Amino acid sequence: MEFHKTPGWLDWYADPSKPKFRVPDGAVDAHCHVFGPGSQFPYAEERKYTPCDASRRQLDALRDHLGFARNVIVQATCHGADNRALVDALVHSGGKARGIATVKRGISDAELEALHEAGVRGVRFNFIKRLVDFTPKDELIEIAGRIARLGWHVVIYFESVDLPDLWDFFTALPTTVVVDHMGRPDVTRPVDGPEFELFIKFMRDNPTVWSKVSCPERLSVKGPPALNGEQNAYRDVVPFARRIVETFPDRVLWGTDWPHPNLKDHMPDDGLLVDFIPQIATTAELQRKLLVDNPMRLYWPDEVGTTNAKTMENQA
Repeated sequence: MEFHKTPGWLDWYADPSKPKFRVPDGAVDAHCHVFGPGSQFPYAEERKYTPCDASRRQLDALRDHLGFARNVIVQATCHGADNRALVDALVHSGGKARGIATVKRGISDAELEALHEAGVRGVRFNFIKRLVDFTPKDELIEIAGRIARLGWHVVIYFESVDLPDLWDFFTALPTTVVVDHMGRPDVTRPVDGPEFELFIKFMRDNPTVWSKVSCPERLSVKGPPALNGEQNAYRDVVPFARRIVETFPDRVLWGTDWPHPNLKDHMPDDGLLVDFIPQIATTAELQRKLLVDNPMRLYWPDEVGTTNAKTMENQA
């Protein structure tokens, strides 16, 4: 089957720079995707966009180029609840990848077990109206209850203006909850203003809520240096991400979001995205929590003791 990319949307950055910032050993890119290839893993009929192909081999090459040891692959809306491309990437990762799937109410226990065996450790609930159709909340609660028994968590994607309406639903979920991209704050507003303060309160009042401090390329108004003439990339996002990292250092994750679907204005250089990290996690301790300790605790908990022992041995 032949697919044609949605007009106006950009391909991923083909020649990313080598980051100046060296990520700590064992670092995890905790938010990225695979798309197709469409000829092997067709895109969903109900999709709201058609991306360019972005295969597991290309993702693996980027991971190694940027210096990461592992990654967490998140099912994209263009594949709907058909997780075959995701599972294929996990199975061929040699244990270096975990996955976040999309599932529907009718999924069987055996199918959930098969996803778990492949490396899936969570499901994603998407509330971005331009990307997905509304799924009834009672169906989502039912799914959350079933995946809780496997020790999985729920990843939620929403926009900050919708948090008041979604608060009660999110806090009723029986699992750890991971928020994509800080709930997409409006970075033109004050970092200590009422909208972002509500998100901080959401995390403070609910100790099972984590946040990914990712996607400055989606949140920034100023954009990267090539567009804004500044030395530091996506500078207007830094205060928001840094505040979350410093306030909740044990509940933050970071990811590239490769291959950056749905972007029209510019396609980010993934090397510059890595160089964004020390601006928001300003010490070696915070960087290790963000990139190693937290994702390992969430996605590879059975290896945490072994990994820490190896790190201490290397430092000796």
